[in-house]
Amino acid sequence: MVHLSAFDKLEQGIDRDFLRRLAKLLPILIPSPFCKESFYLFLVAVLMVVRTLCDVWQIRNGTSIETAIISRDKKAFRKYMLRFVGAMLPIAFVNNLLKYGLNEIALSFRTRLTQHLYKEYLSGFTYYKLSNLDNRIGNPDQLLTQDVDKFATSLADLYSNVSKPILDIAIYAKKLAENVGIAHARVGAMLAYLAASGVVLTHMRRPLGQYTVKEQRYEGQFRHVTTRIISNSEEIAFYRGNTRESHWVAKSFGKLEHHIRKVMQFRFGVGMIDTIIAKYMATVVGYHIVSRPLLNMSNPKHVNSTQNELQEEYYRSGRMMLQMAQAVGRLVLAGRELTRLAGFTARIDELENVLKELQEDKYQRTLVRSSSRRNLDPPRLRDGELDQQDLQPGRGIKIEQDGIIRFENVPIVTPNSEVLVDSLSFEVKQGMNTLICGPNGCGKSSLFRILGDLWPVFGGKVMKPKPERIFYIPQKPYLCLGTLRDQVIYPHSRELMWSSGKKDDDLLDLLDRVSLGYLVHSRESGWESVEDWADVLSGGEKQRLAMARLFYHKPQFAILDECTSAVSVDVEGMMYSECQRQGITLLTVSHRKSLWKYHEWLLRFDGEGGAEFMSIQGCEQFGS
Repeated sequence: MVHLSAFDKLEQGIDRDFLRRLAKLLPILIPSPFCKESFYLFLVAVLMVVRTLCDVWQIRNGTSIETAIISRDKKAFRKYMLRFVGAMLPIAFVNNLLKYGLNEIALSFRTRLTQHLYKEYLSGFTYYKLSNLDNRIGNPDQLLTQDVDKFATSLADLYSNVSKPILDIAIYAKKLAENVGIAHARVGAMLAYLAASGVVLTHMRRPLGQYTVKEQRYEGQFRHVTTRIISNSEEIAFYRGNTRESHWVAKSFGKLEHHIRKVMQFRFGVGMIDTIIAKYMATVVGYHIVSRPLLNMSNPKHVNSTQNELQEEYYRSGRMMLQMAQAVGRLVLAGRELTRLAGFTARIDELENVLKELQEDKYQRTLVRSSSRRNLDPPRLRDGELDQQDLQPGRGIKIEQDGIIRFENVPIVTPNSEVLVDSLSFEVKQGMNTLICGPNGCGKSSLFRILGDLWPVFGGKVMKPKPERIFYIPQKPYLCLGTLRDQVIYPHSRELMWSSGKKDDDLLDLLDRVSLGYLVHSRESGWESVEDWADVLSGGEKQRLAMARLFYHKPQFAILDECTSAVSVDVEGMMYSECQRQGITLLTVSHRKSLWKYHEWLLRFDGEGGAEFMSIQGCEQFGS
């Protein structure tokens, strides 16, 4: 089955949906009338008025300078030149303050939206659900970084590219009517023509919204392919897979290149019409309107005008008309940016919707059909236990209870609706150290995901302690950004560690228990050392550090998923003995016989949808 991206199903254009999406995002960007963003929007609006008035003044003053040169009037030339020199500093200040204000608006919009989206993205397990339980959003990193930046910049630019031309048109139309005697009807006719052409051009540009969405998706896919090579460089090198990887890189970039060329060709055609209608035709219409009062020999305003006066009037009105025509052209061309903004708005809005739905445990995912597995559709019935109506995400009951982990008739079902275990029942109380075994893909790791609240419960009843009283250590421990101290206390902060009464000496004692005390002593900065710990530490050191992290948090239950595979047997035994000494109940996935003595119970998955919970005594056939 081919799954369509959520974005492929959206219509991206300047329509009601675009306005609705934008209206939903604006309160995030501008939370109140008195916020920083509102101030900068007002400041930019004022500066745009001042900028336009400065442009009008420069037209008048520049025309006076040229008239003085042509008439050889040194006194007038000196007068207007001194005025221009005196105005350079304030005009330059206004221009650059306007640019700064627009950049500040774009940055503030990006900051607000980034903080909002990451707050939702990192709320609970939303970040996990987005990548593992739901496949509507591909490459969320692209959306959360580049798309947010481009959306904020596009929106800020649009504010300027729409507001400034409208302001210019209003002021220049008024000045032309007052100074040149051009009838308001003629100016209105020109604006009506260009407005109509703008509507036509905006309709022609409608596909740009969809093109923008596809371009960002292809950019994200290409970025993902490149990131995979970086993340899996060692594995690729062992397989000598560079030739095959280059094929995927070329294929991914080829899609992007083909799409960009398609967009370029589309923009070429639309750009030709844009240029003719919004630029050259606007100039032709402008010349026609400016010339009418001057060519009208019966115009009472110019009956007694001299050649120099007519020339000065023409230069002044011509430049005003040119500025107005350019303003209308910019307004028409702003439709192109508006269409592009519609594409970014659709992507951001869809991400926002998906994040909210995931927080409500609403998932959408393409179902996988496999001959070797059972799925909810059609359901597999075993002694009447499985019923499709009962097996729905979130229909199971979860109860928080200290000192016990109990599953009662709980099916283990993957996000793809693949049934791994029909009905799992067992009970582990504190002190009942349990070994878990079974073939690959039988449901061992899936069981832990349910315990960790990562996967929904499809049925039955799960009783377990609060999340902070269950600690999980995978085979490949996660090492965070930060200091050596951060690696031990993660996810706690230093301040939280201190508030709990623990000190660095306590952490050093924990490292000594896993034979890692030298990590502190061998570094000049000690606990404050910051390195790329994933690269600096060996596999065994990472696993021992993860056990030190377990001892620091001292939970009721610890889930150990092949977490000592790179550790020697003697160090492994020392760490398991420490767990028993601290009263941490273990749920261990391992096939090492050396660990039997640290466990009393066995949970065995048969790989056929069944599981058995028993005493480990008498199970000599188990292990290797």
